[in-house]
Amino acid sequence: MNLACSSAVHAERPLLPGVGPVDRRAPVDATADPWRSVVRVQTNLAGRCTGALVGRRTVVTAGHCLFNPRTRRFFQPSSLHVLFGYDRGDYTRHVTVARVATEPEYDPAATPPMLVGDWAVLTLAEPAPESVPILPVSVTPLRPGTPLMLGGYSQDRAQILMADSACHLLGQGGGLLVHDCDATRGTSGGPLLVRMAEGAGANGIGANGGGWAVAGVGVAAGNAPAVRNFAVPSARFAALLAKDGAAGQP
Repeated sequence: MNLACSSAVHAERPLLPGVGPVDRRAPVDATADPWRSVVRVQTNLAGRCTGALVGRRTVVTAGHCLFNPRTRRFFQPSSLHVLFGYDRGDYTRHVTVARVATEPEYDPAATPPMLVGDWAVLTLAEPAPESVPILPVSVTPLRPGTPLMLGGYSQDRAQILMADSACHLLGQGGGLLVHDCDATRGTSGGPLLVRMAEGAGANGIGANGGGWAVAGVGVAAGNAPAVRNFAVPSARFAALLAKDGAAGQP
């Protein structure tokens, strides 16, 4: 993640950026909904982040995850890999990337970076496994206090999927969603999930009442111990998904 460093210490353990003194993250079942739609995104240089399946061939993630610090350019699509069902080195499917779309004005090397443009849409070289459901993409405005979940492959527990399932929206600022979900490096690109209203439509797969939808992608965190983390709202990239026919909007 684009994260500020933290020097605070709690119980003789340095606080991770984006994680408070009471770490709510817990392992989740990568084969259960909605977590089986969360993927691990890797580069040829062993960099890794998190993403979400929002179309049969479409994954959303954070733009800075695709930046090559050696060349100061974005990785070529052929250098990116998406792993489904990743758990302790095993995975159910490995799919390469055919095309990448990012915010035209987004530059990960800028100081400070334009966080509201820190998103990317990956077009897969082949469809995702049929057993993996597509997550709906929600552009419905959220009120402070809205319950959320956020999961991903955190740097400190990179071999398993971890999630905070008891967090909330704090508000909005600078075009970003501000939330209190515990998340640290490696969780970048992970979906900020919101509960769908009963009967709401899902992108291309019919009704999915009571399910979860992608409200945004995690991109950055504030200083611990006060958890104040940030996500790019789905509205920033929903138009591109609709244009490509990758996803609908509940």
